[in-house]
Amino acid sequence: MKNINLLVIALTIVSFAKAQHTVSGSSVTNNPQLSVNLAVLDNVSRSAADEFIDQAERYEQDGDFDNAAAMLSKAANEYQQDKKFASYGTTLIRLSNIHLLLSNYSEAEQIVLKRVLKNYSKIGSRVGQMSAYQQLGKIYFAANKLPQSLWFYTQQGILAQQLKDNHAYIESVLGIVSVKIKKKDYQLATRDLNTIELLSKNAKTVQYNQLIKQNRALIAERTIIKKS
Repeated sequence: MKNINLLVIALTIVSFAKAQHTVSGSSVTNNPQLSVNLAVLDNVSRSAADEFIDQAERYEQDGDFDNAAAMLSKAANEYQQDKKFASYGTTLIRLSNIHLLLSNYSEAEQIVLKRVLKNYSKIGSRVGQMSAYQQLGKIYFAANKLPQSLWFYTQQGILAQQLKDNHAYIESVLGIVSVKIKKKDYQLATRDLNTIELLSKNAKTVQYNQLIKQNRALIAERTIIKKS
């Protein structure tokens, strides 16, 4: 259930130019000078933050989360200096998630509480705030702070309903289900799963079906153990 949000930097001018198969009647691949110019433009358009993100992704793929965290921290600082606050917030959540994977719960928590929420409040992004609440739900769940986890998943759900974001709402209820299962509130967790199943059908999405099945199986297993 741990998701790492991938940051995609769209280079519109370069992408548009590369998408053209011909320029002035000549193929791009057959025009060495144009190819060189595009390569230079592409290189110049990339910021230091983009390079740090690329390095972080390579470290993540290699399982080197400490260095990945270092690169994401540098990228976040660059985005902040460039006043790219949306990218700054996304990168911070990703950095928080790396610390979550490293079981650095306090560090993961402080990044969201002190930096992410402040950033999204500053730019007035309710979607960003909702993502921050979801991240805090995950962090507190992993740290076994269940009342806090339940509260933040609930706040995520409230915002999701206000924003009419069905997927985010379903994910918030799935987070609540995980908390209730851990608290051994199996009956309440089952009711929430029934709600999710109905919402998924109404939204005509199947992407949560596997998670629903896994949680039902987990409840059944825990119920049998409890009775034995």
